[in-house]
Amino acid sequence: MSRWTHILSDDLAIQRAINWIRQAPHGMRLEFKMPKRTLPQNDRMWAMLTDIAAIMRKRGTDYTTDEWKVIFMHACGREIRLLPSLDGKGFIPYGQSSSDLSKQEMTDLIEFMFAWGAENSITFHDDRRVA
Repeated sequence: MSRWTHILSDDLAIQRAINWIRQAPHGMRLEFKMPKRTLPQNDRMWAMLTDIAAIMRKRGTDYTTDEWKVIFMHACGREIRLLPSLDGKGFIPYGQSSSDLSKQEMTDLIEFMFAWGAENSITFHDDRRVA
């Protein structure tokens, strides 16, 4: 197998992973990650970005929800680089994906967005926190 993901959900799952590691060929990479962000967290983030974009558009800052996401991801310490387009006439943001955030990283991002929203008089349609 060239690639697999295995969730360490119980003792049996941990033992299965140990067995796979023992059989793995030399040079194989092993990566450990915290649990991924949840779908409710993702939904909450996009709802908040939609509210922010709509309110800020009325105030004269016309960014898309994707552009606001890049701004907030950068503000939370995620690396954002601008790469030149193939035709050399513009730049493309790289590193903006939120799909690889852990549950805690997504919680931190959402809490930062709530705090920024409070400082900037943003009213969110649903202000419940999603952990």
